[in-house]
Amino acid sequence: MDVVPEPVDVALIGGGIMSATLGALISELEPDWSITILEGLGDVALESSNAWNNAGTGHAALCELNYSPERPDGTVDVSKAIDINEQFQVSRQFWSFLVEQGVIPEPQRFINSVPHLSFVWGEDNVAYLRKRFEALKDHPLFAGLEYTEDARKIREWAPLLIPGRAKSQPVAATRITSGTDVDFGALTHDLIDHLVARGADLRLNYRVTGLKKKGDVWRIRGRREVGLTSFELNARFVFVGAGGGALTLLQRSGIREIRGYGGFPISGQFLRTDEPSVVAKHQGKVYGKASVGAPPMSVPHLDTRVVDGNKSLLFGPYAGFTPKFLKTGTWWDLFGSIRWHNLGTMVGAGLRNLGLVKYLVGELLASRAAKHRVLQEFAPTAKRGDWRLITAGQRVQIMKRDANGTPVIQLGTEVVAAADGSIAGLLGASPGASTAVPIMLGLLERCFPEKFEGWRPGLQTMIPSLGAKLSADTKAAASSIAATAAKLELDEPSRR
Repeated sequence: MDVVPEPVDVALIGGGIMSATLGALISELEPDWSITILEGLGDVALESSNAWNNAGTGHAALCELNYSPERPDGTVDVSKAIDINEQFQVSRQFWSFLVEQGVIPEPQRFINSVPHLSFVWGEDNVAYLRKRFEALKDHPLFAGLEYTEDARKIREWAPLLIPGRAKSQPVAATRITSGTDVDFGALTHDLIDHLVARGADLRLNYRVTGLKKKGDVWRIRGRREVGLTSFELNARFVFVGAGGGALTLLQRSGIREIRGYGGFPISGQFLRTDEPSVVAKHQGKVYGKASVGAPPMSVPHLDTRVVDGNKSLLFGPYAGFTPKFLKTGTWWDLFGSIRWHNLGTMVGAGLRNLGLVKYLVGELLASRAAKHRVLQEFAPTAKRGDWRLITAGQRVQIMKRDANGTPVIQLGTEVVAAADGSIAGLLGASPGASTAVPIMLGLLERCFPEKFEGWRPGLQTMIPSLGAKLSADTKAAASSIAATAAKLELDEPSRR
């Protein structure tokens, strides 16, 4: 057995964007703390953080219509959209700081300007998008948002959307040119390379199987995938950033706070094309509306991707189901996560979301031709031979009881931490990676309350808007967006 006798200050389980972000923050705040990163695979960022396992949208709610739902009275609620945009600005500020410090030498390796568009058709959807635009057009964080119902203008913005569409069909679109495409895999590599250069211990092919509190440290046990030997180390603080696998590891830790939580795994597929003549005709991330009865996670979008300097297009997502919690997980993951304390929650949440079950069954039964027809609703002239189907990363949606004790499937992310702050993990999915920095800031404040005030000046240097709301200050918002755009080599919002 490989045993590390001296406890490390921080153990990060999982080599994805969340662990990398937390490690980078801690390294800046406490450069003398020892950090060990345990990754079960042969490299970091191979699961959800991998560029092809997610859509790479810098989620700022500029185009994602599920973040601005229509209320029963017909008005549009943009509060969540504003909150998500605010969080993304925090991430941009931290990334800009890291570029200034030389931690990220070439920002275009991981982030590039790509316009964000919303596109709808049909009278009701056009009316909705018009109301959404009116609610956001003058907001400080949505500067430069444009709106049109002119098919010729939409064709100018996104040439694939209009040809082949009936001229009588009502259409509408919004566009903001300062949107981004983010390769979270490349960013993860930059951050972890920096941590290792500062002395962090990166252990690849180290799969954690057990967590147990011993006094004031956590004993972490597992196996080495190369050589199949076991290992053991102790840590004063543990972060479980293992994507879908975080639920099971937190359950094994025995902390009371994880009781009642379950997970519902959903796999995803995209249609992808690298055909230069097709890729050249589309520059943007274009989000539509989910079909009636479909869950928010099914919002269709046609995206420009920039990975390793090369452009491709993705369309999807097409949902699927597998009981695995990770792409490299096991068929036992879902069943192995069932406990006496979450069985009622999981059954209740499932019964209350039969529409989701029906949707997933329909997606599983959909033929390749049916998937292509969905693409043609967006891009009517798309040729099937130009596109191939790829499998994206696994997402495990949170199943829990809400404030009223009702079992629900919760969309989004949630930090679960022990009462003493010695261990924490992240559950859930989108917007996830885009808001990694504010999520990890919240974790630090929750798990290290006695240190956080002392850290605040350093954090303020890294994130100038810390403690304030850019959404409430037009000048501060414009200044922050301009500053981060310059440092990250991005386009600034156009002014109408």
